[in-house]
Amino acid sequence: MAEFVEGFEKMGRIGPCVSIFGSARTVVDSKYYLLAEEIAHKLTLEGYGIITGGGPGIMEAANKGAQKSNGKSVGLNIELPFEQAPNAFIDYDKSITFDYFFVRKLMFIKYAQGFVVLPGGFGTMDELFESLTLIQTRKIGRFPIILVGKSYWSGLLNWIKEVLVTEKYINPEDLNLFSIVDSAEEAVNAIDSFYSKYLLKPNF
Repeated sequence: MAEFVEGFEKMGRIGPCVSIFGSARTVVDSKYYLLAEEIAHKLTLEGYGIITGGGPGIMEAANKGAQKSNGKSVGLNIELPFEQAPNAFIDYDKSITFDYFFVRKLMFIKYAQGFVVLPGGFGTMDELFESLTLIQTRKIGRFPIILVGKSYWSGLLNWIKEVLVTEKYINPEDLNLFSIVDSAEEAVNAIDSFYSKYLLKPNF
């Protein structure tokens, strides 16, 4: 309960944000690290704050991009056995550390007006599919989900089309719940385009 209260109090004051996800293992000179930094930078210029998981890799890159343009840089860190430490690019008053994944994931969704998902592992997939499930089942309002890196996501997309759609585990229109892009410009434009048609509002 204490984690809910702290999260609600801090996050409720931040304003429109985009959550950026991806691997903590991504190295600094990776093209995806640089892409995450550029996307975050461009989104803050459009008036969005940036929310990440607060750790290294893609998360660090996104927080770095937000700070580069003096945008709001939020880090929702998690206590793990291997001691994930908050990265150096989170605003001092916007860093929260959680013990529980479910509380942390609620903050990602409740206070984000969009998800940008770069290559990552199980944690990234968990965050992606939870958001898709909540939108598909209408438990939350629709918001843009942008997957970055066509070469990385193409295998998963093909499996979704060839197995999930073909065998009727999801409807064909569920493919419209996300889009796949390759550039920072495409990612930002996809979010801007979404909110030219829909009301910008939080998920509560």
